[in-house]
Amino acid sequence: MTPAPGPAPVDAQVVGRAVEVLLRGGIIGFPTETVYGLGGDADDDAAVAAIFRAKGRPSDHPLIVHVAGAAAVGAWTRSVPHDARRLIERFWPGPLTLILPRSARARDAVTGAQDSVGLRCPAAPWSQALLQAFCAARRDPAAAIAAPSANRYGRISPTCAAHVRDDLGEKPGGAVDLIVDGGPCALGIESTIVDFASGRVRILRPGSIGAEQIAALLGTAPEVAGAGAAAARVPGRVAAHYAPRKPLELVRPEDLPARVSALQPRRLGVLAPAALAGRLAAIGHAECLVAEAAAADYAQALYGQLRRLDAGPAERLLVALPPATGAWEAVHDRLARAAAGSALEAQLHAQQHQGQQ
Repeated sequence: MTPAPGPAPVDAQVVGRAVEVLLRGGIIGFPTETVYGLGGDADDDAAVAAIFRAKGRPSDHPLIVHVAGAAAVGAWTRSVPHDARRLIERFWPGPLTLILPRSARARDAVTGAQDSVGLRCPAAPWSQALLQAFCAARRDPAAAIAAPSANRYGRISPTCAAHVRDDLGEKPGGAVDLIVDGGPCALGIESTIVDFASGRVRILRPGSIGAEQIAALLGTAPEVAGAGAAAARVPGRVAAHYAPRKPLELVRPEDLPARVSALQPRRLGVLAPAALAGRLAAIGHAECLVAEAAAADYAQALYGQLRRLDAGPAERLLVALPPATGAWEAVHDRLARAAAGSALEAQLHAQQHQGQQ
């Protein structure tokens, strides 16, 4: 298999242009190590409102505030528990978002009118260069970029600049003032979200930093909030999310050949392990992509593969369920929400079709 291209080297001129856009209240698509973000000045309510409009995101869904480093945390939160500081020291910069009691600086437009704020310090070189330059231009070490993922609300997250262009577009024809192309994202799956605002340590969204790593550092296992658990509103917690436009079905690997045969003659897009994909490729109505064997590689490739299948001729998408071990928790979370989101999309499409008859 051909290795995926790596991140592009940071271009100071492009970073400078992006900072100019932010300073005048515009919004940018920019790379992080997880997915591409749709960012604006976190202190500018008009810029934050532009993010919601471009994405089609409900206004009560909070955004993550991206900061240049740990020194900025005190400006955005009233208090930082000891265990949260330990996670910051160990995992920042990195794919970890902390939910903390908000300060007055974190206004309703960013927090969804909750009493908490999500803070992250991204590790990608482009993100760090952008945040450092933005802080310098603002003459404020706590200046920050508020950003969700740079895609239409509920859709598959973007892991390269082309995905952002496909979903949102760049002005004058699109919704984004500037899309910064930093190459593919290194991790390809959203950050782990850990809640401290409730007085407990709870994982609200799994990511590449797993519960075992957090437990090893803190000496106690964090709670993992289930789908129906009462919790702060945070990105990626709705049941239907990360969804392709076409119906997506999750199938046990051993059941996949029979399921493909049962769906003939419909055209199918299939994501499966190499051995299965090879067997299914001979079936003319199935386009098969090979799923990566390692959890981290699978996560990095997942959204790009789902987008490719969704854009192809398939009528339905089938994904072989990956192993049910802790290393795959975040992948299972995204796949389950993608399948639920595609089912909701199909239901809405059917209702619209009936209404037009």
